[in-house]
Amino acid sequence: MFSQIRDDINSVFDRDPAARSSLEVLFCYPGLHAVWLHRIAHWLWRRELFILGRFVSQFYRFVTGIEIHPGSRIGKRFFIDHGMGVVIGETAEIGDDVTIYHGVTLGGVTWDKVKRHPTLEDRVVIGSGAKILGPFTVGRGAKIGSNSVVVKEVPPNATVVGIPGKIVLAPEAAKEGRPDLEHGKMPDPSATAIACLFDQLKGLEQKYDSLQKDHEALKKQLVDATPKSCDNP
Repeated sequence: MFSQIRDDINSVFDRDPAARSSLEVLFCYPGLHAVWLHRIAHWLWRRELFILGRFVSQFYRFVTGIEIHPGSRIGKRFFIDHGMGVVIGETAEIGDDVTIYHGVTLGGVTWDKVKRHPTLEDRVVIGSGAKILGPFTVGRGAKIGSNSVVVKEVPPNATVVGIPGKIVLAPEAAKEGRPDLEHGKMPDPSATAIACLFDQLKGLEQKYDSLQKDHEALKKQLVDATPKSCDNP
């Protein structure tokens, strides 16, 4: 238990440059508090102490602003940065070394009592405000851009942005070491499409100018080649 708490604290230093001391992390990081209390709630839930499990989860929801259903499964070194507004559903499964930011929802899309929420494999990074909706898998090392809405499976090491989410960077080989938090440095597919349209428009304008010049030159040649009529005396 204490070794797991130590790993959680060390994971904060690995992923948050604002962390200055272990005491600061221990007392001032609501994401860690929510995860630690979730482990208690999950322990109660697995022993069918459902009311007690929900009570604990509601308590830390009130204190931290983070709602994690006690039935969800969370791996090691899970880090919620800032955390306010995070919602994690009952059947969600989260692997090791996963990082999510504030406003993230791991939600369901059905009322049936089945697997309704997503599975995040190891080392996934989810940007602030993203919504992952449905019982599919987000592959190891994948990154989800801020405010994206993902409704279908994401392959390992891919990068997804947009509404609905689209893969904008193809999966790459897995990289070892600390998780890559550069989720802000992602291509904007809308901006790319608009830039392409501007490039095409500029090309069309250049062709139009060229055709207009050719037309004026041809018109002048025709005028010069036409014999001038002489006036009769």
